[in-house]
Amino acid sequence: MASTDTAVSVNTQSGPMELDLARTAVIVVDMQNDFGAPGGMLDRAGVDISGIQAAVAPTARVLDAARRAGVKIVYLKMGFRPDLSDLGAADSPNRIRHLAFGVGQELSTPKGTIGRMLIRDTWNTDIVDELAPEAEDVIVYKHRFSGFYETELHDILKGFGVKHLIFTGCTTSVCVESTIRDAMFRDYHCLLLEDCSAEPIGSELLRSNHDASVLVLQMLFAWVSDSSELLAALSREPVLSGRS
Repeated sequence: MASTDTAVSVNTQSGPMELDLARTAVIVVDMQNDFGAPGGMLDRAGVDISGIQAAVAPTARVLDAARRAGVKIVYLKMGFRPDLSDLGAADSPNRIRHLAFGVGQELSTPKGTIGRMLIRDTWNTDIVDELAPEAEDVIVYKHRFSGFYETELHDILKGFGVKHLIFTGCTTSVCVESTIRDAMFRDYHCLLLEDCSAEPIGSELLRSNHDASVLVLQMLFAWVSDSSELLAALSREPVLSGRS
């Protein structure tokens, strides 16, 4: 049962979803320079990052409102160790695919420093400036698409007593969907904010990969809404009763 002081109801595509804010965290998936900034890995590869950039402003509004409501913020960052020891064995699909993307390669960053694609603690894996973490936020590095695979994420969320997860980030059909699926398997109640997520793959198709992921997540793994509905819920009075 949710506390009457911290429970809010969010309108979703599947009907109202009740959140206990005291047991809720916002997950920001991979909103880092290599994916969302000019000069990052995707941009250098000629990938259209405009959708990811469009998700920045609504995500910033959500983070601001969530912090004011006392909701925990957790950032996930796709980043490998400098020696690539967590990239996988020589025949690992994860290693093969990521090396093909240029992971580990040195480059000159827009700030004039030397970076390395998807390597921890470089400009490349820094969160985009507009969404920069604050001191009380949590940052978790991951080396696979899911934020739960061989990371401390589940233990951190359990330590906070979190049951409900609000998802933002990129890309919808890869790291966001992978993390939501693993979260649902661990019995978290997941809410995806569609306008705070983006997917460049298939964006030119009649039904994009983003659309397909949103559909399957809504049907089986999560609730789907948008930033305006969450902001409206956070501005309303708490609901009188709730279910987790």
